[in-house]
Amino acid sequence: MIERDFIAQKTKEYYIREYIEKKLDRVGISQIKLKKIPLGEKIIIDTNRPSLVVGSKGANIKSLTKVLKKKFKLENPQIEINEVKNLFLDASLVADYISNSLERFGSKRFKGVGHRVLQNVINAGALGVEVIISGKIPGSRARSWRFYQGYLKKCGDISVSGVRKAQKPALLKSGIIGIKVSIMPSDLILPDTIEILDEPIQVVEELPVEKPKKKATKKKTTKKRVSKKKAKTVKKEQPIVATVPVKEVKQEEKVVEEIMVKEEPKQEVVEPTPVKEEVSKEPVKELPVKESPVEEPKEMVSESEIAEENKKQ
Repeated sequence: MIERDFIAQKTKEYYIREYIEKKLDRVGISQIKLKKIPLGEKIIIDTNRPSLVVGSKGANIKSLTKVLKKKFKLENPQIEINEVKNLFLDASLVADYISNSLERFGSKRFKGVGHRVLQNVINAGALGVEVIISGKIPGSRARSWRFYQGYLKKCGDISVSGVRKAQKPALLKSGIIGIKVSIMPSDLILPDTIEILDEPIQVVEELPVEKPKKKATKKKTTKKRVSKKKAKTVKKEQPIVATVPVKEVKQEEKVVEEIMVKEEPKQEVVEPTPVKEEVSKEPVKELPVKESPVEEPKEMVSESEIAEENKKQ
């Protein structure tokens, strides 16, 4: 029957785990997993102290592989060790820590141990933690003490799959004491968690208003007709040499056209309009003319006559 094969396989895995835990006692083993691979069987051990699990020069691993081959008839067992980085986020390691401290210091300091463990677990980043210590502490009657802090789920699927739980015994003079530890890690995504997003900052930018572009109107240029004779004369005066590049020739042609266009406009001669003189009908009065006295011409006297007159005197 297939069901019997499954049961036999699971019981075999349970006995393997129990043997490894007894063999590696007080080493800080968190979890033991068994996997089947093509080469054989793979055993994964999660621990806080990998050096103690390996032993000096791998002595512990060698002895484990020999026993697993002989006792449990495993063909090729391969042991893999994973290190647990944070001690106080693993429930089984926390339970081991409490049991070791109670066995070392006794039942008188159980309250201090419980409160110290709660503080360390919350400082490690857990959302909530609960520790229940039950047994004959501190008196002869059995009772349970509960230490809790933070937020912890007690029902639903998250309490089964998300919350980390562990149970460990502690042997004291008064008897066996049971320890239960439940830790809810910080990376657990709860269905009722709501993230309130910040309002996005709206930035309003004023865009420049683009003015409508005016269509460029071409200026009408009035070209005057130039007689063919003048054009011929201009071209004869500026002959084109074959060595001149084409660009310069075009520029010269433009200059010629501008010279042709830029002619002085003909100035129209405006004749003065004749002014009509108004002729007065009144008779013109003749003004009296003053007669100026006319001087008689003096007679010319010769020098000889002047000399004779001087002698007579």
